[in-house]
Amino acid sequence: MKITINIDENVSETEIAIHCNQLTDEIENIMATLRILNQQMLVSKEEETHLIDVGKISYVEALERRTFVYTQEDVFESKLKLYEMEEKLCRLGFFRISKSCLVNLKFIKTIRNDVERRLRLTLKNGEQVMVSRQYAEEIKKRLGV
Repeated sequence: MKITINIDENVSETEIAIHCNQLTDEIENIMATLRILNQQMLVSKEEETHLIDVGKISYVEALERRTFVYTQEDVFESKLKLYEMEEKLCRLGFFRISKSCLVNLKFIKTIRNDVERRLRLTLKNGEQVMVSRQYAEEIKKRLGV
């Protein structure tokens, strides 16, 4: 792969163009990463509304009819339902790992087989989340395991 950067002081807006002979998984991953850079989400914490970068979200979890958004440093709440979050985030590198959880694939540090064909994911911040049997094979494929 060849990467070329042209710096021109007269350019008013940055443009990224990809030239290829076919759309590969590698190119799709690059496009997903670029989309993450421009995505932000409204969340709340302690009666304040925050605008956070989607790329900083490590995982999203639904508990007791509420949706929580976890970053490396903090926990927020979203007004969106988990399925609405999935619609927005799955094209940005997130993957459903159970009925109540989505994980950002770039935050996975280790994968371990667990009881009853489940997987235990350790995230970069040390937190662990479980992948249910229903989603275990698909996430292994997605991660190339």
